[in-house]
Amino acid sequence: MIYMDGIDLLKCICEETRFVMLELLQENKEMSVNAIASKLKKDQPLISHHLRTLKQCNIVKARENGKMTMYSVASKDITNLINDITKASKKMVMCCNDAVCKC
Repeated sequence: MIYMDGIDLLKCICEETRFVMLELLQENKEMSVNAIASKLKKDQPLISHHLRTLKQCNIVKARENGKMTMYSVASKDITNLINDITKASKKMVMCCNDAVCKC
């Protein structure tokens, strides 16, 4: 079995929409594509694309529920990682006040 390294894991989750989706899935335990799209006010194809990527990285898992597919965070490790990143970010001072700054 080949394991993902830290850089690959961060590449999978460090995209704004994906990270917000993971936070949503943590709060709601399980959601459909349409529920995520509605909550984030984003197009369903975009959400599906990101979910597909997260599923390929084994960060989310899917289960069929009739005609809908329900998504959830794949493991407690991922849940803990998202929680830790969120907590740490709230303790950090922004490096600049410019809204377009990406530092």
